[in-house]
Amino acid sequence: MIKWGILSTANIATEQIIPAILESTNSIIYGIASRDLKKAKKFAKQFDIQETFSSYKEMLNSKKIDAIYIPLPTSQHIEWSILSLKAQKHVLCEKPIALNVKDIDKLSLEIKKSKRIFSEAFMVYYHPQWKKVKNLISSGEIGDLKYVQGCFTYFNIDPKNMRNIPELGGGVLPDIGVYPLVTTRMVTEQEPISVRAKIEYDKKFKTDTYASVEVNFKHFDLSFYVSTQMSLNQKMIFHGSKGRIEVHSPFNARLYGDAIVSLNKSDNNEKVYFRFGETNQYRLQIESFAHAIKKNDTSDLFSISNSRKNQKIIDKIFESHKTKKTVKI
Repeated sequence: MIKWGILSTANIATEQIIPAILESTNSIIYGIASRDLKKAKKFAKQFDIQETFSSYKEMLNSKKIDAIYIPLPTSQHIEWSILSLKAQKHVLCEKPIALNVKDIDKLSLEIKKSKRIFSEAFMVYYHPQWKKVKNLISSGEIGDLKYVQGCFTYFNIDPKNMRNIPELGGGVLPDIGVYPLVTTRMVTEQEPISVRAKIEYDKKFKTDTYASVEVNFKHFDLSFYVSTQMSLNQKMIFHGSKGRIEVHSPFNARLYGDAIVSLNKSDNNEKVYFRFGETNQYRLQIESFAHAIKKNDTSDLFSISNSRKNQKIIDKIFESHKTKKTVKI
């Protein structure tokens, strides 16, 4: 069993990752660290975690821990990923791992030096509904892919939330703008050519709260919008010459609704539904990461090169808004 250490008591850790590790077949939680030891002890008691640490570095020094999960604010991801790798720990870091490509390049060098496994925590990468979408497209079920539509929105105006604090890496594009991009790239295995975007900023928070983005690929186009100040919604639709595929809860299956993929052919009104029940993409992510450690094989993980390609697009989206031009990628 791979022994995990959780670096902080962030909500994503206590609500998703810790339960996922407890559900997994090849991992256990050995320790949890917090600068507030009372918080660490509270969650250690709740989840029956063996050891608590009053500092992050204290946890990294523990020889009993194999892998570190990092759910810190985005602005701290690179720093603590590098420190964890230097401590010879395998690292699963919450997305986005960085705010620009240059930081990812710096991290890549440390991954190579450490010879440890690192992956950005894109849980959608492990959900079987995306394998189904990829198979439907590649097998020609909707003909030639022509157009992809996406959206991801929620409402959050809490001034204390890191998503509304620019110094912590807040903003809609780093938080959720990555999802329509990464899933489209996953199922098509294609990379974009150019991008054009419009971004709106909150006058109080100074963070990006809305983005409308057009991304051009060689044979199809992707358009999507994301917002932190709109009603809860998410969907991805893949339009082809002979039909379309809809992913009804593309990013937060179980939270936004059931994991369902529907196929609608152009020659009739019948829909075929593919349902994925109570699939826990976080558990699948943990099990894949632990398996990669055991086998020393990262082929099934979301790679650092994949992270870099996605971040490069985000960088270009900001550039497009700033220049008010279509930007080549």
